[in-house]
Amino acid sequence: MIKVYIKASIILMFFDVQLSAQTVNLGDLSIASNTQFATMFDFDNKPNGDFLIDGDFMVYANFNNDGLVTYSTISNGKTFFIGTQEQLIKGSEIAHFQNIVFDNISALVPFHLSSTIEIGSNVQFKNGIIDADTYNGKMIFDQNAFHSDASNLSFVDGKVENIGNLDFEFPIGDNFYFRPSYHDKAANTNNVYTTQYFFQSAGSLHPYTSKEDIIITIDEAEYWNVIQNQGSEKIVLSLTLDTHTTPASFFEEKTDTELAIVRWDDVTSKWINEKGVTTDLLTGADYTKMVTTQVTGYGLFTIAIVPKTIPVPDDIIVYNAISPNGDGLNDSFHILGIDKYPDNRVEIYNRWGIKVYDADSYNESDIMFRGYSEGRDTVNRNAGLPAGTYFYILKYKKGNETINKTGYLYINNDK
Repeated sequence: MIKVYIKASIILMFFDVQLSAQTVNLGDLSIASNTQFATMFDFDNKPNGDFLIDGDFMVYANFNNDGLVTYSTISNGKTFFIGTQEQLIKGSEIAHFQNIVFDNISALVPFHLSSTIEIGSNVQFKNGIIDADTYNGKMIFDQNAFHSDASNLSFVDGKVENIGNLDFEFPIGDNFYFRPSYHDKAANTNNVYTTQYFFQSAGSLHPYTSKEDIIITIDEAEYWNVIQNQGSEKIVLSLTLDTHTTPASFFEEKTDTELAIVRWDDVTSKWINEKGVTTDLLTGADYTKMVTTQVTGYGLFTIAIVPKTIPVPDDIIVYNAISPNGDGLNDSFHILGIDKYPDNRVEIYNRWGIKVYDADSYNESDIMFRGYSEGRDTVNRNAGLPAGTYFYILKYKKGNETINKTGYLYINNDK
């Protein structure tokens, strides 16, 4: 063993290494803020190794962690997996990274994740798919951690866990296709969810012939597995459709049918209709449609074709279009008759499943949605929302019964 001191203009640290074709940490290793450290060889953090990443860490080969890998809360350090060969990320202990950049073009699937890594701030998916499925790995996004640039070029093929985020896009896919799901959760930051996408049939254990009678056709080519590890709320879930993976019949628009999210129910051993609202996405995206609904349980989800819902006449009329341009016409989301049921709640979500408005005791005078965000930090509060299709949930007490209505709301900002 040799104690080595490295000093250069961009780095100042010391650590214990062994001279071999590996970079091995046996003690304390720190990358200070605003410094850089690169390893061209396999990096191995031994059980007694404490590795603090507050600067930039460039990894060009394999990475193994059997000790402690972490960062300071005040740092902005980034770890770059930028090898020119396939890279195995493994270890017996969870590696805690603040920021990661995945950028490896040596193969379509250059990253093999066989351990658990946890992200505190952000992951940038630039190039290279992370195979966590084959290698039984998992990527965890901590509270308030997000990601950017996920696409068909780079995503997680396997399990992704999310801790505490109020709304989140799961950067998941399979077989070279990025197929995210979007979850909006209640304000309980202790909620934990794990999601994985499968570009394959759900198999004989979940037969598509076992379904509610109202379901016409089920997408047998793909499904999502959504697990609630911790929490009790029922999320608002959005699933995407892609012409590369979703059967063509699900893109055919008919006057008497619509798309819905369906879930395999273990109690009844059948696929059940969770309903949903469909929105068209921007041209050029890897996926072109999205279906959104508030789920009643968890497990396996996919898309289905169902008969178009015919509204049942009652004393509540929802006007599902607003034009908040100040001309006094349709400036707010009008629910005619809601004043008779003051014990109510209205929630509105954008097409990504992010809540932009919620209110109790919604009425026809002062508590009304006027096209401005009153949502969370991910959507600017008091900012005019862009034109487009939104999803609403209306709940109100009628005697001893709780009525639930869902549907779409269109915002038109034309003057």
